[in-house]
Amino acid sequence: MTTRLLMYLGVIILGAIIGAKGRLSEKLTKRLGSIQTACLLLLLTIMGIKIGMDEGVISSFLSIGYKAVIISIFTIGMSILSVMLLKPYVKGRNR
Repeated sequence: MTTRLLMYLGVIILGAIIGAKGRLSEKLTKRLGSIQTACLLLLLTIMGIKIGMDEGVISSFLSIGYKAVIISIFTIGMSILSVMLLKPYVKGRNR
């Protein structure tokens, strides 16, 4: 598990370095949104397949679903609140 976590962090750091240096072609830069969406959809599909294959998850779906909705609502709410509170303190590029 530690190896995977380090791999994920390494990939994120590598992407941040590449993005900060601005070494991507204009054509690739314009398509990053589409590539990101395609990768996200692939990830969600794979997650759905793994969930569907797990009998324990399927049998307790209502219980897990209820808890997941509560956690999701609080996560989204706290994320929005955090952004609203921290926005004045974070300097960024104007778009």
